[in-house]
Amino acid sequence: MINSITSNYWAIVPAAGVGRRMGSDTPKQYLSLSGKTIIEHTLQRLSQIENIRGIVVAIAEDDAWWPQLHIECRTPLTIVKGGAERCHTVQNALQSLQAQCTDTDWVLVHDAARPCVQVTDIQLLMNTLAEHETGGLLGLPVRDTMKRTDDKDCVSETVERDGLWHALTPQMFRYGVLSKALDKALQDQFLVTDEASAIEHAGYAPQMVEGHGDNIKITRPEDLALAHFYLQHQDEQQKNICADGLADGG
Repeated sequence: MINSITSNYWAIVPAAGVGRRMGSDTPKQYLSLSGKTIIEHTLQRLSQIENIRGIVVAIAEDDAWWPQLHIECRTPLTIVKGGAERCHTVQNALQSLQAQCTDTDWVLVHDAARPCVQVTDIQLLMNTLAEHETGGLLGLPVRDTMKRTDDKDCVSETVERDGLWHALTPQMFRYGVLSKALDKALQDQFLVTDEASAIEHAGYAPQMVEGHGDNIKITRPEDLALAHFYLQHQDEQQKNICADGLADGG
């Protein structure tokens, strides 16, 4: 059993993508959302987790938007260059942490385009996996009927939804396990869609931790309006909690 008390926590935010499905000339992480860019909201959420010692943001080599931002983040930020694919980008970020990390340290990889993740969900992930040997990820059980189609988009079967989850982020793994898993995936030319898929390919079984459905990934233009709604709703909830605390004399 690993003693989690001696483990540090680090966060990686891959932000080197362009988000072509948004149909914008500006990478989606730099689009405006409720008065800030998407990535600013994301970083502020991560910075609210006191256990996280540092955040590594991986941006594209020709990124002209990041230097224009004025990030308010109380957690130390490190900027590194991204790679051709997400796995290369995360690898670059991991390498930047090599001198500071031990193999048992925790690394939380979180999508730049998930600005609505609840702080309580991140804390739940960290608490649930504190003694885990490998790690796991936030997810959401599938509730809709699932269909599989053929190459003509005709339904070929209905897929049993029991045990199916939507994979979310953060995805949190031990530094050494994640580094080696990504190396193996690249050596095997295995398609990595998220960090958990690399971990699975390496023979491990990540643990799913149920989060909230408002942790959406902004992918298409209509997602911006939904994210704005969720942020407003979360702000109202937080204000109500604070007001109740004051009323109770807290």
